[in-house]
Formats: sequence, C-alpha cells, structure tokens
Amino acid sequence: MSGAFTLRVASPNDLERLLLIENTCFSSDFLSRRSFQRFLRPGAHDMLVADVEVRGKPQLIGYVLALYRTGTSLARLYSIAILPDYQGQGLAQQLVLAIEQAGRERQCAYMRLEVHVNNEAAIKTYNKLRYQMIDEIENYYDDGSNALRMEKRIYATKLKQGKMTPYYQQTTDFTCGPASLMMALKTLRPEYEMQRREELQIWREATTIFMTSGHGGCSPYGLALSAWQRGLQVTLNINQTGVPFIDGVRNPDKKAVIEQVHEDFLQRIQDTDIQIVTHSIKADEMMKTLRGGHVILALISTWRLNNNKTPHWVYVTGADDDFVYINDPDTTDGPWQSETDYMLVPINVREFVKMASFGQSRLRALLILDIKPRGRRKPQPRQVKANKNEQEN
Repeated sequence: MSGAFTLRVASPNDLERLLLIENTCFSSDFLSRRSFQRFLRPGAHDMLVADVEVRGKPQLIGYVLALYRTGTSLARLYSIAILPDYQGQGLAQQLVLAIEQAGRERQCAYMRLEVHVNNEAAIKTYNKLRYQMIDEIENYYDDGSNALRMEKRIYATKLKQGKMTPYYQQTTDFTCGPASLMMALKTLRPEYEMQRREELQIWREATTIFMTSGHGGCSPYGLALSAWQRGLQVTLNINQTGVPFIDGVRNPDKKAVIEQVHEDFLQRIQDTDIQIVTHSIKADEMMKTLRGGHVILALISTWRLNNNKTPHWVYVTGADDDFVYINDPDTTDGPWQSETDYMLVPINVREFVKMASFGQSRLRALLILDIKPRGRRKPQPRQVKANKNEQEN
C-alpha cells in the first residue's frame, strides 16, 4: 500500500489505534496502555503520528516517540513503529526527521537511540540519516539480544565532545561520589576495575556519616583523600572553608559527628600533596576549568534534574562553548530511561552553572584529577588559598 503521509502530534483519541500498531509491530518490549496514556499527556516527551487517507478518511499507521531528560539538552528516540503494509516507503525517515525537529525546538543537542543489533532495515535508515554507532549494549532486550546505541547531533552549533567515556551506575542511593570517582579512575587508568566492593569502600572512606536523614553524602575533602590514596594527583576547588552539608542537619549530636569527621579529613590532608584552592568560584572561572580538558568531579544540586534538593556528584567528561557534558551515575529519574540518558549528557552552560551550587550557602566544589607525575617519592606541601570573608557572587 502507498499514499501521502500526514504527520501530526498524537492526541488521546489515538490511544486504541496506537495499541493496535504496538501489538502488531512488537512481540516484546512493547508499551502498555498506561504508558501510552501518559505519553499522550503533556510532559518531557513528544509523540508524533502518521496518517494516510483510506476511503476518504485519515487512518493512523505509525508513530514516533522521543523522551527528554529534564534539565539537560539530550533527546532520546524511544520508540518508532509503522504498520507492516506501510513499511519500506520512506515513512520511518520522515518520522525520525520530524521528531529531530521537535527535539531542536526543545534546544536539544543530541538525539540518541537504541536499535536491535539484527534490525538491518532500521540500522540502514539511521545510517542514512547520519546516526553513528557509539556503543553496543549486551542483553538489552527482554529476549537477551544486544542493542546498538546510536546518536546524531541535531543542534546547529558544532559540538566538540569526543568519544564515549567509562560509565558506572551507582548501586545505592548514596554512592554518587564513589561512582563518579570510579569513572574518573577508569578514564585515567584503563586497567582499573569498577566494581561494587570498591564503590562501597570509597563511600566508607569519604562519607560525612549524616545528612538531613538517612545515609551520609561524600564530602569534597573525603573524596579528595580517596582519589589521592588511589594514586591520583588531586586539586580541590571549593568556595567555602566551612563544614560541607551541615546546614540541613538539626540534630546537635549529628552535627558534632559531621564536624569531627570534617576535622579528621583536614588533618589527614595535611600529610598529602592534595591542593586545596578555597575562593569564590565564579561562572567564567568554572567554565574555564571545565573546558581545560581535565578529569573533573563536580558537586551539583539535583533540583533542576528531578526537583529533589539533594547534593549529587557527577563526572564531567568535557565542555565546550555551549554545553557541559556529564556522566551521571544516578539513573532513577524515570521508568523509561536507560544508561543512554545518563552518559555524556549535554547540559546548557548557563543551566549547569546554576546546577553547580548546593544549598543555602551555595556550596561549589570541583575535584580536578590527574595521574601523579612519576618519580614523586613524598608528599609536597599543599597550596591553600583561602579568604574566609570572601563571598560568592
């Protein structure tokens, strides 16, 4: 069959037809009625459908769905389906180009997708549309099959981000710092093994013991020590001299524990060559540091990602004039998201500068890591630049 295709935004009235298409095209990994109902409402997604005229009436014969991660400049082509009678007529290409335009209108830099490794027709279409393979994911589908991860730059400005970097998903709610540090270590030392035992060990070394409730977060000073103990050259860029994360703790006993742990971190750092630079970290200086090609861990607030006011460590994989790219170890934002949504995530520079500030005190911390120069036998005096009265602008 053939005919002129008309593309439009999906509406709630399309639900039954979309379910028919889904069940016709897929035998597993298909969207449920509840999922379609959600995607047919406004949100961080776009769904476009294709109609063809049958006996003088429009009939829905295909759809495409893209998801967006709030606070980022990343789009993900989550699903595309076309009834068999209308496949092979160029509709898939039209749908993909249309959803790319929807992503551009949301200021997205990349469109990413996963495709079955044996789906030659789809891979051919994506290659024709200039998608590039960036990874292969083992056991991605319900039947154990692999998937190819592909991406395309859809933002007009040329981006300077390089190849994929090591990724590790944190296995607890409170180990973002260790997971980020392990990704950095794997980047600097490819032979390094990222594993859960190491993740928990780093957390034990670096945690502040208590937060507002539950398990403690990793102190910038504790993470600096953990990185140094694993053979890295470490510079901590921080805008305050006080005790991190203590503002939200009301219990005096918990506060006393945090203060004691912080003092222990500082005393232990005295016997290392960790560089601590304490001063106001302004936006332009932050971006200059991020663009310098360093391996960096950054402390951010997750408010702009998931509306939770939580301190969170991410691995900054690079930056250019428009975007900061992060590997985010926390993949709990939504049920339809995968690692694709958390690897090399482009975030608008202005948005990232706002993210990289936690709490009422607007704490900013960057941990800059490198391989220690060979031949160094003993710690060198650390350089500390501090001004307790200096306030961040």
